[in-house]
Amino acid sequence: MKIAVPLLAATLLAAATSAVRADVSSTVTLSSDYDFRGMTQSALDPALSASLDWTNESGFYLGAWASNVDFGTESDLEVDALAGYRGRINDDTGFDIGATYYSYWPDDDDYNYAELYAGLSYKALSAKLWHAPDYFNSGESAFYLEANATIPLPADFDLTLHAGYNHGDYWKVFYEGSYVDYSIGVTKTIGKLALALKWIDGSDLESADGTEGDIFTTEGKVFFSVSTTLPW
Repeated sequence: MKIAVPLLAATLLAAATSAVRADVSSTVTLSSDYDFRGMTQSALDPALSASLDWTNESGFYLGAWASNVDFGTESDLEVDALAGYRGRINDDTGFDIGATYYSYWPDDDDYNYAELYAGLSYKALSAKLWHAPDYFNSGESAFYLEANATIPLPADFDLTLHAGYNHGDYWKVFYEGSYVDYSIGVTKTIGKLALALKWIDGSDLESADGTEGDIFTTEGKVFFSVSTTLPW
């Protein structure tokens, strides 16, 4: 992580400082891996991430997020920016629409791209569709459809369930085709800390360019994270 550590440290400091505002929050997370839709973004190494989020009572929100990455290339830091609008249809049903821009540093690899999303939630269930017209700046499009559920358990634990479907021209050109990822886990909040433990797995993908080892692997793994949200 050549430049990731100092840049991410600066992000953490800025996030913590800005979080003193009532409409701004920051979440700092240490995890066993940076998992993105069942595919590691840190070569199965630990990841440190931080977010800075602004929300308005009208439903509009803005955010920034950063984490170390390992693609086996020059890029070792991801910085994302997002904007969206969420609201309620009724007491049980909500919606969320927006866009995210993913950028990677140093930018020699030129992976930067944008993605649109739209989602619905009903009580403990939610679903969201993502679309990137130029996924990873590859010239090919990609879609991601996900479904999630959070079910309360005894002793203030929650059971979390996730399933996702990755498809589109990008996956046909650079991999074997579409693939499915899923996870099952438990979460619990202890004081100011939110803990998560889950099993994550994806289809056994083989890269068309012969990428081997832990780079971009979708193999099954145990995932653990601890996070805290500021201001306390």
